[in-house]
Amino acid sequence: MPARSEASSGSMRVIQVIGSTGGGGAEAFFVRLSNALHEAGENLVAVSQPCSQVAGELLPGLPQQHVRMRGVWDLWARWCLKRIIGQVQPAIVQTWMGRATRLVSLPRGRRPIHLARLGGYYNLRGYRHAHAWVGNTAGVCDYLVRNGFPAGRVHHVGNFVDLAQDVDPLRRLDLRQQYGVPEEAMLIVSAGRLHPIKGFSDLLGAFSVLPPSVGERPVWLLIAGAGEMAFALRDQAGHLGIGQRLCWAGWQRDIGQVLDIADIVVCPSRQETLGNVILEAWAHGKPVVSTATQGALEIVIDEHNGLIVPCARPDDLASALRELLTADERTRSSLGEAGRSTVRLHHGRQAVVDQYRALYRQLAGSAADA
Repeated sequence: MPARSEASSGSMRVIQVIGSTGGGGAEAFFVRLSNALHEAGENLVAVSQPCSQVAGELLPGLPQQHVRMRGVWDLWARWCLKRIIGQVQPAIVQTWMGRATRLVSLPRGRRPIHLARLGGYYNLRGYRHAHAWVGNTAGVCDYLVRNGFPAGRVHHVGNFVDLAQDVDPLRRLDLRQQYGVPEEAMLIVSAGRLHPIKGFSDLLGAFSVLPPSVGERPVWLLIAGAGEMAFALRDQAGHLGIGQRLCWAGWQRDIGQVLDIADIVVCPSRQETLGNVILEAWAHGKPVVSTATQGALEIVIDEHNGLIVPCARPDDLASALRELLTADERTRSSLGEAGRSTVRLHHGRQAVVDQYRALYRQLAGSAADA
């Protein structure tokens, strides 16, 4: 009876586990969701690697434990996680990505429930032992079901972003000066890991055929991110002769400040499960151009809340960017506000937190009934 009561109402114990040390889309949402659940009254413990980026970004009052997770076969980490779960006695253990998921193994038919969260089309070999799965897009959920995961235990809950406040003009000017972007420039911003699937090579090709100025305003590009293609992309920009109008901003812990100074945001990926950059841009009211990845097609309605172009087609990307650069401010603003409305209606904090809390109680209740 106590388990049934906890599952139906009030706070319940939940452990969130992530095994990576750096920062990326999954890590950022781990922090965002954990903090939001904590603020909503969930009895939450976050488990991460010592000195990881997420550990420093969780709210001060949110209980944390740290386990060094060297790999999926780390027996010491497996034992440490088992010990923490035994001490906390949670109803739900939610793991993020492959390492944490494979290091947690719990018996079926009773609590705690092992819920594995997927934000991409991962190799599923290390996920089948979980009791239930949550995907952040319908595409990920379909992928799980097509690969033999029971549909009744696959759940869809999207990501959320918080709507940004309008930036003060003086603050905007100061940020542009920090990044070396002229005050009067028309600024295109893109952000992400500098990896081939993110399409930054296509973006550089598209930018190289855009006019260097629109009216009296120079056209600039800012790319925020780090990764294996950093040197190759810089070389490409040099060969294309666009380096004088290009800012390499590096990895940004707070992507909001580069979005604050953008006029247009572009997501040039060749493959993208969701497209957190799109949601972040919309939260800042910015017009978005995106390639037609599976994730983007789930949230972007072409010519309503963004512009969609084919993947890996720099000329088409350039055409869409040129269309927005030469449009009037009212057109760009209208596109950005439509995106902001999309976030408000479908990707708001309260809606997603409520969905996760309801899912936890549903799973805990089913275990109590088993």
